[in-house]
Amino acid sequence: MSRRSVLGGIVGTIGLALGVRRAEAAETAGGAGVEKFTLPKSEWKKRLPAEAYDVLFEEATERPHTSPLEQEKRTGTYVCAACMLPLFESAAKFESGTGWPSFYRAIEGHVATKTDYKLVLPRTEYHCARCGGHQGHVFDDGPPPTGLRYCNNGVALRFVPEGEPLPPLVRA
Repeated sequence: MSRRSVLGGIVGTIGLALGVRRAEAAETAGGAGVEKFTLPKSEWKKRLPAEAYDVLFEEATERPHTSPLEQEKRTGTYVCAACMLPLFESAAKFESGTGWPSFYRAIEGHVATKTDYKLVLPRTEYHCARCGGHQGHVFDDGPPPTGLRYCNNGVALRFVPEGEPLPPLVRA
């Protein structure tokens, strides 16, 4: 292995890590003013379809291009599939080409973030600020005005078209 390739790898890793940290800095801790709601995993497992449970509470990832929400074009609100907290407005949705529904802005205070090291390099994971359900990861390669890309698992969301009432928040 040459010195050049080693140095290139180090510089690339540092650049990626700095990009992730910029995305983290752009997001608040989330959840301020949002009433927390928790249930044992066994209860979530009873209430949710298996794939949604795996993504929301075991931090799995759905296969790309499998969610109908990727192609959703109507005006409305995207809510957490577990607790029904509104997370994104359709005006913030954009076509990212990644295979998952993507948004450039979350509803303020409704998502929280943490650093995820599952793929060795740090990434910013975001989750519902109310129930803690895993939604996806946020990156700093999105469009203006935020420059962020919230890359969301479709099974972790439900879409509520404009004009329809939002579902009530889930209770025990």
